[in-house]
Amino acid sequence: MRFLQDNARWIGGGFLLTLFSGFGQTIFIGASGGELREAFGMTNGEWGNLYGLATLGSAAVLPFVGKVMDVRPGWQVAAVVIPLLATACVSMALASSVLMLGVSLFLLRLLGQGMMSHIALTETARWFAASRGKAISFVVLGFQAQEAVLPLTFTLLVASYGYQVGWLAGAAVLIFLAWPAIVWLLKKPREPEGEAVTAKSRARDWTRGEVLRDPLFYAMSTGVLAPPFIGTTLFFHRDHLAELRGLSDQVMGAGIPVMAALTVGFALLTGRLVDRFGAVRLLPVVMMPLALGCLAVAFLDGSLGVIVFFGLFGVSYGFATTLFGSLWPEVYGTRYLGAIRSVTQSAMVFATALGPWITGALIDRGVSLPSQFGWMAFYCAGVFGLLILASRGFAKRTAAEPKTVAASSV
Repeated sequence: MRFLQDNARWIGGGFLLTLFSGFGQTIFIGASGGELREAFGMTNGEWGNLYGLATLGSAAVLPFVGKVMDVRPGWQVAAVVIPLLATACVSMALASSVLMLGVSLFLLRLLGQGMMSHIALTETARWFAASRGKAISFVVLGFQAQEAVLPLTFTLLVASYGYQVGWLAGAAVLIFLAWPAIVWLLKKPREPEGEAVTAKSRARDWTRGEVLRDPLFYAMSTGVLAPPFIGTTLFFHRDHLAELRGLSDQVMGAGIPVMAALTVGFALLTGRLVDRFGAVRLLPVVMMPLALGCLAVAFLDGSLGVIVFFGLFGVSYGFATTLFGSLWPEVYGTRYLGAIRSVTQSAMVFATALGPWITGALIDRGVSLPSQFGWMAFYCAGVFGLLILASRGFAKRTAAEPKTVAASSV
């Protein structure tokens, strides 16, 4: 594809950032969870509480750290973040107390899940305008690649040599592979004239304070926060759901490849749709497969139900990963995108932390997990209507703003 050939440097840099953000993602850290609990004598609940507090702490700090993207180029930020992430991996390997373990988890979540993803999506949104959706659709495939490669590789290392060797190997990969490659790829700026003109014609540059006073921001956030809240809940309680439905781990696991394939396919499709129709107009669409997926979890039994609800979640995630990377620059411009995205990224991290806690507490109070997913489907349906109104409100606001520059076709 000509687009990938012409932009391999910048797409590759963003892809590697999302790929190596995996060192701070739940699916990777959880691969050594059993060994860490045993090493520090923690119960499942104590491990969950420590991890939840570290995640919430990272979400609270991210808005203050993330705005550095507005004053420094991405390659300079990555040049600092990647060695610090490697240091956090070493700290995980050498942790000798629960306090040190908690600090290590906080750094992994802040630097890995938070900043690595933040750099990738912020820089890509600034580099591209007319083809922003397409570019982001390729960059976010790093998230799927990390899920396919990193946890399995890490699990094999842990099983053979222990979790300390696994985390030290992760640090080595970051220092000797990720650090030089990403910094080199990001160092050359991409500012094609035609796309810069297009960006200026779409939205003025809002400050973070203005965004936080905008009612449309909160309306759109109701949709942005739903997938991470619901998706994390599903995976966190997957074993519990399998028990309720009488399904084996093998049957539950069969749905994962289906979800992964649909996520990749719809992420790429959404990139083209965003470039054609705009992210705001497409935002309500995310809610439809997510609502249907929640209904499938609530009411479908057997292996067919597993395939259906994992498939629907894959469709929704494919839409969401590309769409959310394109949404904020389209609505609020790119000048202060680092500060704006740090807030939205922080909110999404909060959602991933609160989902398992809230639903777990409800389960303990006798509210079944399928019933909760039924209510989540109801929420998604309500948000679908709200997002349609928000989309129309944004269209009216955009039409009322003066257009000082003609859009380019580049």
